[in-house]
Amino acid sequence: MKTVQYLVCIHKDRESDWGASVPDLPGCVATGKTLDMALRRIEGAIQLHLRGLREDGIRPPRSRNHAVTPKRTSRHVEFFAMVKVAA
Repeated sequence: MKTVQYLVCIHKDRESDWGASVPDLPGCVATGKTLDMALRRIEGAIQLHLRGLREDGIRPPRSRNHAVTPKRTSRHVEFFAMVKVAA
C-alpha cells in the first residue's frame, strides 16, 4: 500500500488540550486530551481529508513542508512531527 507523509504542527496552550494541524492541508485539524490522542486523531483527519479531496476530483497536494522552527513560551508549546498515512 502506498503511503504519504505530512508535516503536522502540534501545539498546546497551558489551559487547553493538545492540538494538531497540517500546514499542507488547510482546515485539517484535530485535538486530544493527550499528545498521543491528538496524533492518532490527526492521522484519521488526514485520511478523511485526502479521501474527500479525491471524491471531489481534486488531486491531494504533496507534502511541501519539511523544515520548521519549533516555538516555546511559558504559556505555549509548538513543535512538528511527520505523520505517515495510506495514500
